[in-house]
Amino acid sequence: MGFSLSFEKANALLKELKKEYRVFAPKRFEKQGRYSDTDIIRYDEIDCVEEIVVVEKSTYSPKEIIFPITQTILYFTEDEYRETKTDDKKILIFMRPCDINARTVQERIYMGNGGFDDYYYKRVREKVKFVMMECVKGWDTCFCVSMGTNVATNYAAAVRFLEDGVLLDVKDEELKGYFANAPEVQFEVDYIKENETKVELPQIPNKQVLNAIKSHSMWKEYDSRCVGCGACTIACGTCTCFTTTDIFYSENKNAGERRRTYASCQVDGFDEMAGGMKFRKSHAERMRYKVLHKVHDYKESFGENMCVGCGRCTDRCPQFISFSHSIEKLNKAVKEVCEQLATQS
Repeated sequence: MGFSLSFEKANALLKELKKEYRVFAPKRFEKQGRYSDTDIIRYDEIDCVEEIVVVEKSTYSPKEIIFPITQTILYFTEDEYRETKTDDKKILIFMRPCDINARTVQERIYMGNGGFDDYYYKRVREKVKFVMMECVKGWDTCFCVSMGTNVATNYAAAVRFLEDGVLLDVKDEELKGYFANAPEVQFEVDYIKENETKVELPQIPNKQVLNAIKSHSMWKEYDSRCVGCGACTIACGTCTCFTTTDIFYSENKNAGERRRTYASCQVDGFDEMAGGMKFRKSHAERMRYKVLHKVHDYKESFGENMCVGCGRCTDRCPQFISFSHSIEKLNKAVKEVCEQLATQS
């Protein structure tokens, strides 16, 4: 059973929800895109349903609501520190199925991994509820069906946008109270069944094949193509790496704040250790690390692929490197290596 609302009634409901929740959705920012006179679509608080961008994919993922690009985590003086505070308002985020699945990927890293919870992530995540935006078409860089992330069921509510209103499937008991007077209708969420872009995921059977893949010639092209800007990882909904920096105030050199900021495995210096030691010195080595991590390494630890096939990394790459093509190339290389090893044995 679902609910049907006109845009007028949906906005009245949103006004009531905003008394208790901060409501985020993909929102258009005009003339703030990468090129002249282009827009950008990113997550921000909304005041009306019409602000939600439905027919275009957001440039960035909704992860920055829970895990901000830059975040102050504590303030300090020469003899004490204080953790930052958050407000008491709960959070509703409108997101697509792939992005809901991406949150599950991140949570395996930040919550319960090795018995440890990231305090700053957890305190926000516990306030968040997902409103799933029905997604039945996708875009040319999406490959969520291949990744098995086109379907999500762990939502508080799901919404289908119509020309004159919305249909909602509400699971969360707390949210159902807001729909006491809304007309009930039959509504079942639909999902995309097939993407324009498809990938065959590589199956790396053992360490011998993995080691051979690491030195495969396929990676060399990225030395000339990748520029190491890190745009792909900033747009990615599942990347989790960050760095911390202490900022000292000019008025008092003994006081300041500690911030954590997104970091990227594609940027030179990411893996630099004391003494200047680096594990991945070239663009090819860094690209190899990212691709294998998304479709092999993470799966070895958690049983599922890290990539959810949203395609934002492809959309944002200034060198037009397609991540789905990179997976296909890896799959082809794995098959070649397996055949070579079988012939030798």
